[in-house]
This record gives sequence, C-alpha cells and structure tokens, in this order.
Amino acid sequence: MNGDDLRETAHSVAQELPGSELTRPFGPDWDVYKVRGKVFALLTRSAGPQMLTVKADPEDGEALRRQYADIAPGYHMNKRHWVTLTPGESISPGLVREVLTISYLLVVEGLPRARRPVDPAAYAEAAGLAG
Repeated sequence: MNGDDLRETAHSVAQELPGSELTRPFGPDWDVYKVRGKVFALLTRSAGPQMLTVKADPEDGEALRRQYADIAPGYHMNKRHWVTLTPGESISPGLVREVLTISYLLVVEGLPRARRPVDPAAYAEAAGLAG
C-alpha cells in the first residue's frame, strides 16, 4: 500500500466510526481523530512521509510489530500502547481498517458508559473483530 492509499483508507475508516471527530491540535501537518475528546488516531497530512499512528493493546502491538515490517512503535507516542503504520507491501486496506477500529474501541472502552457513542463489545462483534 502506498502513502496516498494509506492516508485515503485511514480517513475513510476513521470518518465512519460513530462519534469520530477530525481535529488538528498539532498544526496543519497532522490530522488527529478523536472520540469524545480522546485521541484514537494520528495521520500525517503533509506530502512528506505518510504514517498512521493508532492505539494498541501492548501484547497486540508487539505482535503487530513482529508480524509486519511496516509497523513500528508509535511515533512520538507511548511505545508500549501505540503503533505506527507506514506505507509498504505488508500494509493492506483490511489491516488499516482493523487496527484503526480496534484503536477506536480501546478508547471508547475507557470512556464512562454514559459518554460512549457505541457499546464496544457489540460494535466489535458487528465489525467482525470479536473473539
């Protein structure tokens, strides 16, 4: 997957997620997706090297980094809880959709129940991520 495809796929997926909001708190070079004010994805906006940074369960993040050459510890984020995807042959649209949705659900799970835009377990099951 090239940089433009990574960026386009990430934006498409992030915009579909209930309660997702696009912000630019770090200036014009970064698109930051939040749910109820909490970050779940960061995406480079410039024409430079494209990257997508998402939240991950520490064990899952470690497994992703071992399995995919184009996934590294989170760029400028907590290396244990975030991973960064860069363009490359090991990245597919399906993988981008999966890691972005999981990141979103991890953040939603941390919200008080009354503020959650979705039930994380039901949403994960509907998205084919349960189990």
